Amino acid sequence: MAKAISQYFKRIFDDYQVLVMINPQDFTGTELIVHPDGRIEKTDITADEEIFEDLEADEFKPCSALEFQLLLAKA
Repeated sequence: MAKAISQYFKRIFDDYQVLVMINPQDFTGTELIVHPDGRIEKTDITADEEIFEDLEADEFKPCSALEFQLLLAKA
């Protein structure tokens, strides 16, 4: 079975940002919340097949895997 390539999304709010990584094969992933003080909160998530529509509706935009991975390394 081929390994799915994760997809990455980001939304910047007034004083923090949220980045999301989703595996499109099983809809699992990781959410990172970057707080104004630089603290990074990491949460494992499990979604359903509507996650991509939900992210679009919430105005998340695609972002790079590198940006996500660099922040994940600090979490």
